[in-house]
Amino acid sequence: MQQEDSITAAIMVIGDEILSGRTQDTNTSHIARFLGTLGIDLREVRVVPDDENEIVVALNALRGRYTYVFTTGGIGPTHDDITADAVAKAFGVAIDHHPEAMAIMAARYKNPEDFNEMRKRMARIPDTATLIKNSVSGAPGFQIGNVFVMAGVPSVMRAMLEELAPRLRRGAVVHVSTIEAPMAEGSIAAALAAVQASHKTVSIGSYPFYRDTGPGTQLVVRGKVPAEVETAAAAVEAAVRSQGAEPVRLEPGIP
Repeated sequence: MQQEDSITAAIMVIGDEILSGRTQDTNTSHIARFLGTLGIDLREVRVVPDDENEIVVALNALRGRYTYVFTTGGIGPTHDDITADAVAKAFGVAIDHHPEAMAIMAARYKNPEDFNEMRKRMARIPDTATLIKNSVSGAPGFQIGNVFVMAGVPSVMRAMLEELAPRLRRGAVVHVSTIEAPMAEGSIAAALAAVQASHKTVSIGSYPFYRDTGPGTQLVVRGKVPAEVETAAAAVEAAVRSQGAEPVRLEPGIP
């Protein structure tokens, strides 16, 4: 299904708290859905610790492979917020307090003494980067090259994502059709493989579930041409019927 001219993306989640299980990552699913509405294909997600070398190595690998890279986490005021420095190192540029970022943040504190040195860390931006405004808490993210560096706090990340949207190229949106079959995944697997083999412009996934009424499988058809998705979905429904079950077409959803 992938096209040569497709617009691709990766997400890099940064933080020991994610790897330890202390904090649940909800940002990835939100970014994935957001990108899907723009026709941008999310191809990879990596989670890396608060370690400068790990961040540099992962970022350099991802930014050379995909159209865009979105990072979350590690741009706060504490000692372990090292993302900005690691990104600057990955791009081989200097980092310093950004005048506009400093002004934005200073304006949020009625008492100048509250804008202390640790909070000023959040205004350190790599050279050549442009700011990503933050309507929630003020401290900005930034874009450098094809990399968008955002906060880990979900509400702040979402505000940044909306702000940077106009900068992104759009691709062909993925269309989805979901068929629910009241049968075990193994019962439909062979017929489903045959449908996939004859409909190469779409991708077909199967996702088993278990309910009080017994096992079932959701069969999801994804593609960038609506007519091809519909043709393949109809073939999936026919495959389910060939196994003695009645398929149910669900409402369209986001891939």
